[in-house]
Amino acid sequence: MPRGLEEAERVELTVAAVAPGGHCVARVNGQVVFVRHALPGERVLAEVTEVHRGFVRADAVTVLEAAPERVTPPCPYARPGRCGGCDLQHVAPEAQLRWKETVVREQLLRLGGLDEAACDALGVRVEALPGGRLGWRSRVRYAVDAAGRAGLLKHRSHEVVPVDRCLIAHPAIQELPVLTSAGASWPEADAVQTVASTEGDVAMIAVAAGRTQLVRGPQRVRERAAGRQWRLPVSSFWQVHPAAADTLVGAVLELTAPKPGETAWDLYGGAGLFAAALADRVGPDGRVTLVETAGDGVAAARENLSDLPQVEVVSARVEKALARRRITGPVDVVVLDPPRSGAGAQVVRDVVAAAPRAVAYVACDPAAFARDLRVFTGLGWRLAALRGYDLFPMTQHVELVGLLVPGEKC
Repeated sequence: MPRGLEEAERVELTVAAVAPGGHCVARVNGQVVFVRHALPGERVLAEVTEVHRGFVRADAVTVLEAAPERVTPPCPYARPGRCGGCDLQHVAPEAQLRWKETVVREQLLRLGGLDEAACDALGVRVEALPGGRLGWRSRVRYAVDAAGRAGLLKHRSHEVVPVDRCLIAHPAIQELPVLTSAGASWPEADAVQTVASTEGDVAMIAVAAGRTQLVRGPQRVRERAAGRQWRLPVSSFWQVHPAAADTLVGAVLELTAPKPGETAWDLYGGAGLFAAALADRVGPDGRVTLVETAGDGVAAARENLSDLPQVEVVSARVEKALARRRITGPVDVVVLDPPRSGAGAQVVRDVVAAAPRAVAYVACDPAAFARDLRVFTGLGWRLAALRGYDLFPMTQHVELVGLLVPGEKC
């Protein structure tokens, strides 16, 4: 019986298909190896980084035979053993989109219960957003090491890699005095959060033991999206790509086509981005209920949507709001924008029980979306349309907007 691979061992292997998590799959003596910094079809020298029962993880440290889609990473830290933030800097731009399409399709097949014909009918595509693949990230959290140096984390590690620049960070963030290269030191901080808003506000916050201290910039930042200006606490959630908010709103409205006088739910509604857009479509005779659990999100929603009397903001966990009938009555359109873990089976069942005509599911994790999709289809619903957006260039992450409607099982 061939022996298994060991940590730090180096082995030559041929890389096969793309896998979730920024990896490709290879096999050595029947053992599954998930390889980072590689491309399908390549021959590489890989160093084992983790050994688990049934599989190992490895980094491609030397490329022996390169794939045509391989490019030189623009960032010197996007290499094995260094920063873990960018998974795909070694992949040409169009190939990054195809990589993500492959992952989405594989999750729909494996976890979502769809067959090949259903996936073909959906025509899964991932679209690039305007602005290029560098300088897009408008919110960056830098970790701080024991020496007070700010940097970014290694892949699957708490180890901080001090950097002199993050190339995917917004240019205004790159100019902030956060890093050692700018003469900065953070002896009392655990992390440094930075923000560059679409309206030109720039802020820097030190985080220590869960408490925040504003170091530079305003306490509240302005954002522009869905035809409105938003004012938000500097540490509150907002989409990290400048074009993301309008892109997602446009997709949700186009897919669900809300009508005047209809009723809508915005579940996991945050500051109210989708609720505002829905309110504009359903008009003064319609009704929109936003449910959010985070206190800063609830406060931001109530402030920013105060001019929309047809919107009600409910401060509660979505699961409890549905289970305890905090939101009741007939509903026409539901927007689900859950955290990375997904909505979960009970939320899906409660949404289906409310009998909306359409659900827009906004997902930042294809696996979680696929698991929830399987619950929808098991209840007689179908995935009528699916759109993918490259909200996170150079990384393995992808955003999905799916339209679910009542119908026969897929």
